[in-house]
Amino acid sequence: MRFFKIAIVMVVSVLVTTLAAAQDRRLSPRGQASAQVGGSFNSEGRYSGGDWIDVEYGRPLLRGRDNMFGSGDTYGESFLRGAPIWRIGADQSTRFKTEADLMFGSQRLEAGEYSMAAELKEGEWTLVFHTWGVKEAFREENAGALWGAYEYTPDRDVLRTTMRVTTHPVSAEQLIITFTDMTLEGGQLTIWWDDQVASTPFSRAR
Repeated sequence: MRFFKIAIVMVVSVLVTTLAAAQDRRLSPRGQASAQVGGSFNSEGRYSGGDWIDVEYGRPLLRGRDNMFGSGDTYGESFLRGAPIWRIGADQSTRFKTEADLMFGSQRLEAGEYSMAAELKEGEWTLVFHTWGVKEAFREENAGALWGAYEYTPDRDVLRTTMRVTTHPVSAEQLIITFTDMTLEGGQLTIWWDDQVASTPFSRAR
């Protein structure tokens, strides 16, 4: 009987711990996308000399919602919630870090760390890199930083570039930021959520 009571207590403890952990889990888990440019492979197939590019972002889920982006004049408005542009994710601002100078078209993005956001228009997005800092909490007092893209103003913009947007026949449940069609000199920065896929080419600066 005592063993049975101990077993019950242990089971209840595990359930309580599991429930607490589930309640503490972020609804939009943090994610990272990475690539390297500028390196080379030696005769043994070992890669060296590359510069890292990393994107860190919150990854919201659809959870049964569809047509998240909408259409026409209201395209993308559901993400803004009063912000002037989309943070491309959830919670803290999306961060883009590059060890190499990069070229987006004829524009140069110098090595460093930036916040990344987008202006949304059906069929075409404008990707924005800016130097506003990141608030770790919504109510944090920091005049030089943003929570997501709330209170964003363009005076700290570093680079703006166009993203081509297509409608995909398959829906992505969770927001994906990734690097596609990569070579050692560059590729595409790609964003996919729901049925919308936006991409823009970039290359390592010479």
